[in-house]
Amino acid sequence: MTIKVGIRELARNSNILSGHDYIDVEDKKTHEYKGLFVSPKYADEFKRFLKDKRSKELQQQLDEIDKFAGKGRVHERFNSLTGSEIREKIAKEKHGKY
Repeated sequence: MTIKVGIRELARNSNILSGHDYIDVEDKKTHEYKGLFVSPKYADEFKRFLKDKRSKELQQQLDEIDKFAGKGRVHERFNSLTGSEIREKIAKEKHGKY
C-alpha cells in the first residue's frame, strides 16, 4: 500500500511511515516530487537493487573507456627514446637515411 504525503506532514508525524510499502513525498505547495520512503521490509532489497544498478552503470562507463585504452601505446623499439628521437626514427624509416 502506498500514499502521498507532504514534507511538513512527514516531519510532524513520522508514524505515517508504518504500515505502508512506500510513501511518495511531494511539496504540497509547488506539487514538486521530492522523493520516496521505502518500508523497512523492502529496504535491503531496494539497496541491493540500487547497488547493482550503480555497478552496471560504472561497468558500462569502464567499457566505453576501455574501447580507447591502449590505443596510445608506444612500440617497444621506442622505449628508451625521447619524443623528438621517436619522430626522427620514424621519419628515417619511412623516407630512408639522407
